[in-house]
Amino acid sequence: MTPYLQSSAGGMLIGASAVMLLLLNGRIAGISGIVGRLAQGVGVTTNLAFVLGLLLGPVVYLLVVGGWPTLEITAGWPLIIVPGLLVGFGSRMGSGCTSGHGVLGLARLSPRSIVAVATFLSAGVIAVTVLRGLGL
Repeated sequence: MTPYLQSSAGGMLIGASAVMLLLLNGRIAGISGIVGRLAQGVGVTTNLAFVLGLLLGPVVYLLVVGGWPTLEITAGWPLIIVPGLLVGFGSRMGSGCTSGHGVLGLARLSPRSIVAVATFLSAGVIAVTVLRGLGL
């Protein structure tokens, strides 16, 4: 399977799961919110099922494709951990993450989500530009 087909299939599955959660539960499929509610013990059954589905995705991929996807991480641990913590902080500060704002927020034409996604993308472009300029 070509990488483009894999990405397209993954995108369709994300969209389908987000729409199903919205239609069947009335909830936005924002991963930071789902994990946060799960940690607080709110809506445990639905939130746990959603998180388990995310965790089992690679196993399903292995069964369907017959091998793990190729992954190469060239950054060191500090350059992985620090931005990861910043993303977590930003998702709490921005009342959601890229999945909630980007997948369903934009589809619903939410002004808050449009601003959030523009901010996410701008920050990403700036971060990559600065890091490449520093040779990292």
